[in-house]
Amino acid sequence: MNRATNRIELPALTADLLNASGVLIDNVFASLWRDIGMNTILSRAGFSKRSGAPIGEVIFNLMLWLWLKKESIGMFARDCLLVGMGKDVLYDTMNREDLDWRGYHRQIADKTVRTLKASGKKAYVVDDSVLQRFGKKMPGISSHFDHASGRHVMGQQVLTLGLSCEEGFVPLDSELFISQTKAIELHAAFEDGRSIVARRYRTAQQSTKPEMVKSMVKRALQAGIMADYLLADAWFGTKAMIRLTQETALVPVLRMKKNKMKYRMTEVVHGETVSRELDIQALYQHSVRKNWESMRGQKYQAKTLDVELNLAEPKEPAQWVKVRLVFVRGNTGETQATVGKHDWAVFLTTDIAMSPAEMLELYSMRWAIEVYFKEAKQHLGFLKEQSNHYAAYIASIHLTAIRFCLLVMAKQTQGYGNIAQARQALCGNSTDISFAGKLWHVFRAVMTGALDSLKAVLGDAVVMVMDAIDAHIQCWFSQVLQLDTKTLRLEALEINDESMLCR
Repeated sequence: MNRATNRIELPALTADLLNASGVLIDNVFASLWRDIGMNTILSRAGFSKRSGAPIGEVIFNLMLWLWLKKESIGMFARDCLLVGMGKDVLYDTMNREDLDWRGYHRQIADKTVRTLKASGKKAYVVDDSVLQRFGKKMPGISSHFDHASGRHVMGQQVLTLGLSCEEGFVPLDSELFISQTKAIELHAAFEDGRSIVARRYRTAQQSTKPEMVKSMVKRALQAGIMADYLLADAWFGTKAMIRLTQETALVPVLRMKKNKMKYRMTEVVHGETVSRELDIQALYQHSVRKNWESMRGQKYQAKTLDVELNLAEPKEPAQWVKVRLVFVRGNTGETQATVGKHDWAVFLTTDIAMSPAEMLELYSMRWAIEVYFKEAKQHLGFLKEQSNHYAAYIASIHLTAIRFCLLVMAKQTQGYGNIAQARQALCGNSTDISFAGKLWHVFRAVMTGALDSLKAVLGDAVVMVMDAIDAHIQCWFSQVLQLDTKTLRLEALEINDESMLCR
């Protein structure tokens, strides 16, 4: 789920490159295009064109049109690649049903991961985002529950798998999902019902989101893009996701819903071993509610329970696996003095040796996909193309991801890589929740020193300034870990809405 990220503004990951002084974006990407051998990649993905402008030039302009028309006229004046290549050429390419955008995207993602030289902990992150759209002639538009607004809207939902690591984030795969509610059918049949786009349309209609995630993870593994963990929020906290991690040797770190899923708890009562099956709410009442424990160095409280979960499908033999549940108590809201009865969350992993601090540190890596969706919608042309052909929607979601990948690689070549190195050095031997926490301690020390020098002028206002900054950072952490009051209350209101997890 893509929640609203504008409550605390984050710096745009694209703006620092696109608006950098002295950087001509067309020059940067023209050089990058040659260096990574883009024409060869296009050929391997099966992209070709019988006549007119070469396919490489068309794709190059599809990549950069939204930046070039705003940021630069150098390409138009110097190389004139767009002369004789009007918008019809670009849209005709996007509307083609035979182009394998996913295969093209996968090769670019692999190049990006190699460029990052990702080390340390690596995690697959899965999430979906809804773009509200209207139009009776837009095939694939359907009703979706928008978790950011808390209501059903008409639009397009995109499911995305990415790789998150200390060096950055890389979108690996995307899929459109069409719900069965108010879906708008094709206004014209595909030219070839066996084409790539026709097959993906049927997948969007007939597959559940867990099935899509399973396919995307297995494609990433087959492509050699490896990870250690699988991260997802509560809307993907299902048995299907946990079964997927069992099949792929990944360690899940999932936010779980407070629904009716049963867990087997074993305890000793009066000298006898007793097992009982309880849901999350019952476990909370039985073992957590009055037994919160402080987390060292953090403003959160937690309680760990080791239980068992039956992963078997209905009518199959039981398949019990050990899981660790970490209940975390959120912070108080701005208008309340104490933590409310719903202001807690629960996380699950199959690694029963994982500490609560490590679990939250890993889960914080999931935030990168939220930032990606925000970037995609604001800067990367996410479903912005003016076309009613379903093939154009498929092209758009992959073009958006490829643009992001190109930005990541461009930043590396422009000298931005040292930021990741500095961050990694700070993260090396610490047990705080996230790298942001480590950086914050460094920045706080610097700011405190600077403010101390102004104490004679500001007086007690120095303390007020630092308290305000501390509160702002703590609020940001709550967003990253989804422990803010709004998120917790929304989950509490939707305990029984299981349909969203499957469709």
